[in-house]
Amino acid sequence: MPKKKPLSLRCPICRTLVLRTQEDFPFCSDRCRTIDLGKWASGGYVISTKINDPELLEDLAEQQSKGKFDPDGNSSEQ
Repeated sequence: MPKKKPLSLRCPICRTLVLRTQEDFPFCSDRCRTIDLGKWASGGYVISTKINDPELLEDLAEQQSKGKFDPDGNSSEQ
């Protein structure tokens, strides 16, 4: 049985009830959409995973100390 899509949600910024048919869904307004984008851009929201490999942790620490760390996982060495 397929899941039903919700008819409404709460705006993640101001918690106002928003209908699925509204233009700015899942936000209540362009203002709340912009606030959310700003939080992503400024680093307020982060998607991260725990690193369990000790060798990888050592390599990352070494790259950071040398200023060669790229958050995308690429080394600046050529």
